[in-house]
Amino acid sequence: MPNQTLWGGRFKEPLAELALKFSSSIEFDKILYEEDIAGSIAHVEMLAACKVLTASEMRRIRTALKAIQKEIETGKFELTTEYEDVHMAIEQRLTQKIGALGGKLHTARSRNDQIALDERLFLRTAIREISKLVINLQRVLLYKSEKVFGILMPGYTHTQRAQPILLSHHLLAYISMLERDFERLQDCSMRLNKSPLGAAAFAGTSFPIDRVMVAKKLHFDGIVENSIDAVSDRDYLIEFTAACSILIMHLSRFAEELVMWTTKEFSFAQISDSYTTGSSIMPQKKNPDMAELVRGKTGRIYGALFSLLTMMKGLPLSYNRDMQEDKKPMFDVVSTVRQCLFIFAHVLVHTTFDKAHLEEELRTDFLSATDMADYLVRKGLPFREAHEITGKVVAYCISRKMYFGNLDIETLNQFSPNFDGDVFDFILPQNSANQKQSAGSTNPHEVRKQIAHWTRVLGKRRV
Repeated sequence: MPNQTLWGGRFKEPLAELALKFSSSIEFDKILYEEDIAGSIAHVEMLAACKVLTASEMRRIRTALKAIQKEIETGKFELTTEYEDVHMAIEQRLTQKIGALGGKLHTARSRNDQIALDERLFLRTAIREISKLVINLQRVLLYKSEKVFGILMPGYTHTQRAQPILLSHHLLAYISMLERDFERLQDCSMRLNKSPLGAAAFAGTSFPIDRVMVAKKLHFDGIVENSIDAVSDRDYLIEFTAACSILIMHLSRFAEELVMWTTKEFSFAQISDSYTTGSSIMPQKKNPDMAELVRGKTGRIYGALFSLLTMMKGLPLSYNRDMQEDKKPMFDVVSTVRQCLFIFAHVLVHTTFDKAHLEEELRTDFLSATDMADYLVRKGLPFREAHEITGKVVAYCISRKMYFGNLDIETLNQFSPNFDGDVFDFILPQNSANQKQSAGSTNPHEVRKQIAHWTRVLGKRRV
């Protein structure tokens, strides 16, 4: 078996085929071949600089490693299940190419610090890519907010209609959510950007190596100072998955709204045919499957987070083989979040809103009831009394199948003499948003300020 020479000196019997298959991780950690080779090249260059290897040995190993990377990328060398993991596959291929010298690559390191390095390199790139997708989705939302500016919609609390708001205001709320997601990802990236390489198995190494040199070569901000922590920590992965869990939760909330808004019962929005599906049995159906799938995939991200937390919760220091189980959740989270961000941006681009229907829904409801109560407060009534009077007006209208727009001043004066003709400047839905004065409100001027703010922020953002 290819892997028997790795620790064969201690063992009298070869590893059973069944045990090899059960313990092998190469089916999924082969994704890390590029990170593994980059780390190995930085490591061997450092060994030469520290006189642990000669310059000639370093050049031969480095050249062979670069050749192996090309072999993997062209399919000449396949990372198959005959190898235990990606590290050993590459090292054994190196030995095949340059002989016993290949065995010197592993001087002053262990697979324990090697995999921790590979994961940090992988996640650093993944965070950069996911962050770009977050920015792209924010820009789509900003574009939509500008395009639908001026359209009013019912705002909700408790899934019940509450007050009129600008549709732009609603969309901008998601930009703010995504901004926090972006910040969490950057914060996570800052903490994970430390090199664990050189911690070896967990106690360090007796060779005179320069860990800081390797960190600089790989563009880390420094090293993980404690060698035990360097190999036993997976906080960076748990933190990343937690950040992605919050991010996908935000997408799922919006997906749920799109699912509701595109129903016949709501009819607020419509997704184009190119991003919806039909039914195999009901010809009339048009299903918001992309939104539903984003909502459904949220559970996978949550599951990954709980898997990682459960894996780590009982592990004594330092490295334990349980930690091999961290890679499947990591790869799945990265892949799933990237897909969801990408498809959701496209779905939003191809979503339109029914302005006329939204306005009709506002007209035939009581969403400006709070404005009526506030009007009475301006006339000198305590808010609780104004609230009660307005509630009675609403009950009166409901009992007669009418709305605020059907009322006249004589009828309103039956409830309070404080009503004057100017009340209609406050209680008509189109005026409700205009009456808001607080910063960050749904007042069109405040919404314009938010649009201008995000235009500035997102226009210059780069990662």
